[in-house]
Amino acid sequence: MRIGTMLSMPGDPVGTLGLVERAVAAEEAGFASVWLPQVGTVDALMALALAGSHTSSIELGTAVVPTYPRHPTAMAQQALTVQDATNNRLALGIGLSHKFFIEDSLGLDYSRPIPHTRDYLNILNGLLDGEVVKYDGDEYQVKAQVGVDGARKPPVLVAALGPAMLRLCGRLADGTITWMGGVDFLRDAAIPTMSEAAAKAGRQSPRFVAMVPVLLSDDADAGRDTINETFKMYGQIPSYRATLDRGGAAMPADVAVIGDQQAIESGLRAYAEIGVTDFVAVIPRSAATADATMQLVGGLARG
Repeated sequence: MRIGTMLSMPGDPVGTLGLVERAVAAEEAGFASVWLPQVGTVDALMALALAGSHTSSIELGTAVVPTYPRHPTAMAQQALTVQDATNNRLALGIGLSHKFFIEDSLGLDYSRPIPHTRDYLNILNGLLDGEVVKYDGDEYQVKAQVGVDGARKPPVLVAALGPAMLRLCGRLADGTITWMGGVDFLRDAAIPTMSEAAAKAGRQSPRFVAMVPVLLSDDADAGRDTINETFKMYGQIPSYRATLDRGGAAMPADVAVIGDQQAIESGLRAYAEIGVTDFVAVIPRSAATADATMQLVGGLARG
C-alpha cells in the first residue's frame, strides 16, 4: 500500500507557493503521493503543475476536481497539460461535488448524477487517449479531440461512494477516492462492489485511494476531540453522512487513525489488509502534533 498525504483541506488559507513548498517537503519526507482538492481557492491542477516543477518523483493527485463546472474537453486539456509539465505524474481525481454547491452556488442541474458521470467518463477517457471523440449522450454531445505530445493518459479516479456510482466507475474509471469511509465501509461496500464491476467489464483491478484523518496523540480521547472538531462539517454533508452511516460510524473520529505510534502503524495495516492501494493521511494542520504526525507517517511511507 502506497502512503500519501493531503496538501490542504477546505478552510486552509495556504496559497500556491505554500502548496508547492508542502509538496517538496512531502517528497523529502518519503510520501509516495500528495493530493489537493479543488475548492474555492487556488486551482488544483495549476498548483500541481507548479509543484511538479519543484519535485521529481512524487505522484500529484487531485482529490477531487468537480466535473460539472468543467466540460470534459477542458478537463482533458488541463490534465494532459499537467502530465506534460510533471513528466506524467498526475492522478486525475474527479467527482460530482455536492448538490448545494452545484445547484445553489453555480446554478447548474444536479438532478442526473449517474447519467452525467457516465457520459463524462466516456468522453474524458477517449479524449485522454487522444481519440477523436464523437459522442451523442443524454448529458453531452461532443465532437472533439485534444492532444499534448508526450503526455500520457493519467489514471482517472472518481469520488464514488454510493453503490450505483461505484458500479458505474468500476466499469469506466481506474479507481475511486473515498473520504469519511472507514475500514468497514471500504471492506464491506466500496472495494467488493467496484472490484466486481471492474472484473465484469474486463478492466484491471481498481485503485482504492482512501483519504483518512490521522493524528498522533498520546491522549486518544483528546485526539478524537480534535478530529471531530476539525472535520465536523463532514458529518453533516449528506453524501459523507451516508458514507459514515454505511460503515457504522457516528462521528469522523470513528473512521480516523488516532493514537500513539503503535496505534498509527496498526491503523494503516488495517487499511492495507482490506485491499486499499493508496492510503492518504489527512492531518489536521492546526493540531499541536501535526508535524510529528507528518514525520511518523512519512517514515512509514518510506518503509
